[in-house]
Amino acid sequence: MILEYDNYSVDYATSGKSGLQKIIDNDFDAILLDIQIPDLTGFEILNKISEMNRNLKTIMISAHSTIENAVKATKLGAFDFIEKPIDRDKLLITVRNAVGYSKLQQENLKLKQSEENEYLIIGESNQIKRILETAQKVAKTDARVLIFGENGTGKELIAREIHRLSSRGNKDLIEVNCAAIPNELIESELFGHVKGSFTGAIKDRTGKFEQADGSTLFLDEIGDMSLQAQAKVLKAIEEGKIEPVGGEKKIDVDVRILSATNKDLKKAIEEGNFREDLYHRLNVIPIHIPPLRERKEDIPLLVKHFTEQICSKNNFPLKKFSGTALEALKNYEWSGNIRELKNMIERMIIMVSSNEITDDDVKLMLPQHNKSSSEDILTISNSFQDFKEKAEKAYILKKLDENNWNISKTAEVLEIQRSHLYNKMKKYNIER
Repeated sequence: MILEYDNYSVDYATSGKSGLQKIIDNDFDAILLDIQIPDLTGFEILNKISEMNRNLKTIMISAHSTIENAVKATKLGAFDFIEKPIDRDKLLITVRNAVGYSKLQQENLKLKQSEENEYLIIGESNQIKRILETAQKVAKTDARVLIFGENGTGKELIAREIHRLSSRGNKDLIEVNCAAIPNELIESELFGHVKGSFTGAIKDRTGKFEQADGSTLFLDEIGDMSLQAQAKVLKAIEEGKIEPVGGEKKIDVDVRILSATNKDLKKAIEEGNFREDLYHRLNVIPIHIPPLRERKEDIPLLVKHFTEQICSKNNFPLKKFSGTALEALKNYEWSGNIRELKNMIERMIIMVSSNEITDDDVKLMLPQHNKSSSEDILTISNSFQDFKEKAEKAYILKKLDENNWNISKTAEVLEIQRSHLYNKMKKYNIER
């Protein structure tokens, strides 16, 4: 009655078996469990509740409490232990804490499931099936993996899956985007630095290698790393030790390395831009992810996944793509791969008012310039200079669309400064 007066919804059971059945049939936040029950002991019931693996907080009650009973209850998973006669305030505080903790755990579980859903690998094509089989095999080892693929194909997802399935998966995956870090800072980012080792080093910094000790380090866009940093990475792999910038002592690290690139590293080796010895160290298990245009049978599944994800995230009614809309999406080249597809799906879900997206909606919203072939530009060009400018404009527009008009990302892909990209956009009157 105390709990009901405090606006809790309460159900009762007069035996252990009936109580267990109610727990199976209902979704309770907390359980008040007496040690003395006619058909089963409270400890037997508590043990069965623990075996259910349910997010239930059980509060044990006893008129004959002992330290031994309290310890036993805690070991079996009890949230708390209350003595009879029951103190009203203590009961309310304990139940409030149990219910609050239970709801917090439920929210954390939903958040974790949402994060896992964000990194799902979607596809039923033979290529994706083979990649997942390879990932599952290699995850059981500490072998280094080098993932090849164009921008937007999902290289990071494969790295995450390998880490998740590995014995190191209980620790965070440490990621470094080698293309996003200036050459003068990459060594500090990877290996850390000591205070005063260079201008701006106002305190010691732990590098990514040390952060990944006992876990996995994912070196994304490894092909953009400077030769000097490559040499230090090679040394760290060979020795299992790192030395922070400006440091005098080496630090032991146990790190599994996964790396990825959108570049032809063999060509980079020939041109003197990538170390051959590092390439062979990293390329123990190669995984090649095909572009989306080579596995178009995966597009309907990807569209369904992104639609559900985006509608849920924005609290929209669930929308769907008609059969002809899916065909229109399959007929598109998707040079930006899955990233471009996801951006386009999000745009359509937000901009199309009806709950069904048709092929007319798709055709209206797909970038027209991406449909233009080089032959179209050749036909309408008046001179070689005119052709170069039209081709450059089309290429910039294409990359802007692929990167959802993010100027920094687009400039990075184009390998030019942001200011240079802004100047080009102004020159060609490019506006969103």
